[in-house]
Amino acid sequence: MEDMQRINWQRNDGMVLNSNNVKRQKLQYEIITIDRKKSFLEDLANEIFYDIFEYLDMYHIYKGFFNLNRRFENLIINSNFLHQTNISMIPKNDLEDFHINVIIPNRHRINSLRLSNPFVTPIIFSSPRILLQFIHLKQLVLDNIQMKYLRKIFDCLMHSPLPKLYSLSISIIDCIESLDILFVDLFNLSTLKYCKLKYETKTYEISSFLNVIKSNSSPIEYLIINGRFPFIALNNLLCCLPQLHYLSINCLADSVGYIGRNKLSPIQLNYLKYVSLKLDCIRFYQVEEIFKNFFHYIHTLRLTTHNDENYLNAKQWEELIISYMPCLRIFDINHTNSVNYDTSRYRKLINGFNSSFWIEKKWLFTYQHDWSKAYGNLLFYSTDPYRRKDYKFLWDGDAKECSHIQESNLNSIQHILIYSYEIKNNDLIYLPNITQITIKHYPRQPNGSITTSLDSMIQLKQVKKLIIQCHDFPFEELIKLLSFTLNLHTLKLKLISLNENNIRLIQQSENFQYVSKTNQVKHLDLFQLCEFNQIELIINLFPQLEYLKTGINYKEIQQITRYLLSKTSNKAQHLFFLCISGIPKVFLKKLNVLIKSENLLHDYCIRFINRDLFLWW
Repeated sequence: MEDMQRINWQRNDGMVLNSNNVKRQKLQYEIITIDRKKSFLEDLANEIFYDIFEYLDMYHIYKGFFNLNRRFENLIINSNFLHQTNISMIPKNDLEDFHINVIIPNRHRINSLRLSNPFVTPIIFSSPRILLQFIHLKQLVLDNIQMKYLRKIFDCLMHSPLPKLYSLSISIIDCIESLDILFVDLFNLSTLKYCKLKYETKTYEISSFLNVIKSNSSPIEYLIINGRFPFIALNNLLCCLPQLHYLSINCLADSVGYIGRNKLSPIQLNYLKYVSLKLDCIRFYQVEEIFKNFFHYIHTLRLTTHNDENYLNAKQWEELIISYMPCLRIFDINHTNSVNYDTSRYRKLINGFNSSFWIEKKWLFTYQHDWSKAYGNLLFYSTDPYRRKDYKFLWDGDAKECSHIQESNLNSIQHILIYSYEIKNNDLIYLPNITQITIKHYPRQPNGSITTSLDSMIQLKQVKKLIIQCHDFPFEELIKLLSFTLNLHTLKLKLISLNENNIRLIQQSENFQYVSKTNQVKHLDLFQLCEFNQIELIINLFPQLEYLKTGINYKEIQQITRYLLSKTSNKAQHLFFLCISGIPKVFLKKLNVLIKSENLLHDYCIRFINRDLFLWW
């Protein structure tokens, strides 16, 4: 991953220039030594502002300084910070000003561009050929783009390629029908070295095919696929990537309904060093053929598998590695298997990984059990020396059985996933660098609350993102957790679990009032149909909210929309993006009529994509 990090230009959720301690110390020294008699902002030297700008995104530099006076306008226009531009979720009027004053006159200077709003791409590239004016563009990120706009961009780049464009990251917001079209278009981009894809297919089954030939050979060196990719097409995909160094696929799926054609003869991938695969219903014998044909030179192999105990056959792995992957230095496996209460057979299999072959290579493993269901789950995974960013926290009924293996490198973990239905004090570990929490199950606490346990494990004040995927997480517990996570930016909830009769009392509580005044949540996703009183509660709790995605009771959509957009109540004064999920298309017209007839908004965009209605103002 080291090489890939050289082309990584994102920090956290935005595109921000990397911090540098030396520069920060220099900036502090320069500010302190400024003549104390100078009390006005414009008295500061240009160099001080350039140092300040290094810690800000280009849009925030523009928002904070561009309109102050002519000096700052020229300072920004003549600086190098225009080279990297991130247009994320910002209000529509702000985007239009930024586009006119900064993007249009400086297209030829920008070398990194990120567009995150589904409405923005058609504005920035109002004609696909405008893209060709970005002559120095090297890195392009298109988040939440519709396929119809992406095809136009591909068509333009194929006929008139940008000579310096080497990095392309795409997140497609609508479901795609054909992987064939997507990948053939990508393979026709002659300068591309880095490609990251995120997509969803229209059905669970993947019905398209990857009908490519070796003349479709691509120069891509780093390929990351976040979407269901048919296993049967993997052979042809690899055959078209002779320069591949790094491959990651987060869902390599069984090929039900897939039409396979023209299977290509394997090629030697001399440069492929890193492979990460998450396998969905792929048997060991199937993936073994890929290992033998393509992975001879790899140094790192990371696998996530489930429900085929052949992945626990240590002797089989040993023979495969010695014969077909002799350069392998890191073997990182994470395997889940359903088990009954008789685990002796699995312990025998797992003990095979204690042989001299594994110990000499320092490839160490451990396992946990989750007995929360009738049939438990066994989780077998690699430990030291691998630096993971995610950590699954399970209640382990058999911790003593693997106590001779200790986990380390917990400092690298940034995301904890809570699977446990119970957390005991002796289960707790300390994870100092967590910035994201995902709660899969709500753990019952015999003594205290989950917030108390998490506070013992994590520095909650540094958490930026919280995802709660269980239906029974109490609202009062959520309020308590929010009171500890004051820097939280993004919150995703499966369900607001509360007694409707207590809504008023809850809002009057001291904890609710404290959280409403101190929290910084700007992005909220709700996976439920909300009624008016729940929306009102949300707005009162999160007054800084800018982005809201939620289902809404059909009968109350107009009432809720009127409330959110009302200028008189001014409750949701920072909100500028609304996504109503899972509604019929007829509401696109209804809401459009409502907004215009009642003059709720003057300047807005509204669109219907994949049964979701998007409104931006």
